[in-house]
Amino acid sequence: MSLKSQIFGTILNEVTKGLKNAQQGGNRNSSDEQQQSGIPGASRFGQHGGHPGYQSGYPDHQGGYAGQQAGYPVGYPGPQGGYPGQQGGYPGQQGGYPGQQGGYPGQQGGYPGQQGGGYPGQQGGYPGQHGGYPGQQGGYPGQQGSYPGQQGGYPGQQGSYPGQQGGYPGQRGSYPGQQGGYPGQLGGYPGQQGGYPGQQGSYPSQHAYPVEPSSYPHQASQPGQTSNNYGPSPGRDMQGTPSLRQYQAFNANSDAETLRNAMRGLGCNKSKVVAVLCSRANVQREQIATAYKTMYGKDLINDLKSELSGDFEDLIMALMERPARYDARQLHKAMEGLGTKESVLIEIMCSRTNAQIAELRNAYEQMYKSTLEKDLIGETSGHFKRLLVSLCSGGRDESIQTDAVRANQDARKLYKAGERRLGTDESCFNAILAAQNYAQLRLVFLEYQKVTNHTIENAIEAEFSGDIKDGLLAIVAFARNKAAYFATLLYDSMVGIGTRDNDLIRIIVTRSEIDLADIRQEFQRKYNKSLESFIKGDCSGAYKDGLIALVRGN
Repeated sequence: MSLKSQIFGTILNEVTKGLKNAQQGGNRNSSDEQQQSGIPGASRFGQHGGHPGYQSGYPDHQGGYAGQQAGYPVGYPGPQGGYPGQQGGYPGQQGGYPGQQGGYPGQQGGYPGQQGGGYPGQQGGYPGQHGGYPGQQGGYPGQQGSYPGQQGGYPGQQGSYPGQQGGYPGQRGSYPGQQGGYPGQLGGYPGQQGGYPGQQGSYPSQHAYPVEPSSYPHQASQPGQTSNNYGPSPGRDMQGTPSLRQYQAFNANSDAETLRNAMRGLGCNKSKVVAVLCSRANVQREQIATAYKTMYGKDLINDLKSELSGDFEDLIMALMERPARYDARQLHKAMEGLGTKESVLIEIMCSRTNAQIAELRNAYEQMYKSTLEKDLIGETSGHFKRLLVSLCSGGRDESIQTDAVRANQDARKLYKAGERRLGTDESCFNAILAAQNYAQLRLVFLEYQKVTNHTIENAIEAEFSGDIKDGLLAIVAFARNKAAYFATLLYDSMVGIGTRDNDLIRIIVTRSEIDLADIRQEFQRKYNKSLESFIKGDCSGAYKDGLIALVRGN
């Protein structure tokens, strides 16, 4: 090898060694820079922690998502190249995207992590809130810096729903604040003071007879007197002026003693029986019977039956029976045996209130182990049967609200269902006459006369026959004037040859504590003769005296 070649090889080796040393030094510098920035190759981009040229980079926000100090997370491989190192970057914002201090989440009162209120942890809440539902102080959501930032409640009302002090549970008041029982009924047949539930009257202070809630005659029809019976209070149409009220100087023991003396020995002093039993209300008669059994160990009704007879016995027995049971007995008697006395069914079913019908049904089932509706269906037929079943349901509106537009529409419906067509749609008459309140029915009758130029009675007479005609006419007559309706029945029971004593007794006894004083006045107006004079002309003896005592009242 020549000298020249040796020199060239030596120079080449030195150069190679220098290059290797330079390369090793550069790698060491690069590693140092990477360790300082936390991102591999970050010094090549001339930036503090992001893309080239950004002062803060992407995302280099202080609040971070979630919680890092700046830039990409440690260990996330950074880009090796990139755009040339512009100073402002795109678009040069200091905090990057999103760059806000609080970020999402991370706000002071955010969701979750709210300090006050919130869900859970509210102060008022459910249960135990101060203002019921809603209106709790620390309700949902209630946080300070969250969504939407209300201070309390949903949506912040102060009171409750609707105004109770305690809330649910733990409220102080009831639902929704009534003091007790169902609303008090002014009229009825005519109801007791207490009623159902919580009645004060209704056969009080009896030992032998069980106390039952009743809407049948006790004292509640007296002016200014109320009772708490079934359901809503019937309107003024269901009330009247009784002839017989509770005797003010009543003493059950004294009356029991008077009756015992009247039946002691031979015969019976019937005038004493009339003086006591025909001037006391039904509830007081039951108390007399209880006192009689307590004092003498005997049953008053059995003693009376053994001493009395004929129509006078029937009158006294009617007075001694509870009105619901008496009505049930009258209905059963009208349906038993061959044939049915439809006039009795019509009178009772067309004139009793909803509460009386409900009590009557219960009494009937207890006495005869059959439902009243079942027996009515078995003993009647056709459209008359359907009318009685409708009345037996006891669903008539008993308010006094009226609607003239509806009355005109119903009048036209009745006209189309009857006179305007071939044949009659009896169901239309049934639906209107058996369901609407009496004040509304009177308005319907008035509209019918305007539409047709004749009365509804004329239409019923022309379109119906038999029992259904009698039933519908009875409803119309009772709706127009119930006192006049019963005055007519009383007149019919006494006019002509003979007297229908059962009808006479039933009407006077059952109406004596409801509206017999009104019936008495209407009788005088219609027939120009007093009811008492008619009774005197058709009845006699203690029977006559007892009826007149009931008509005149106490």
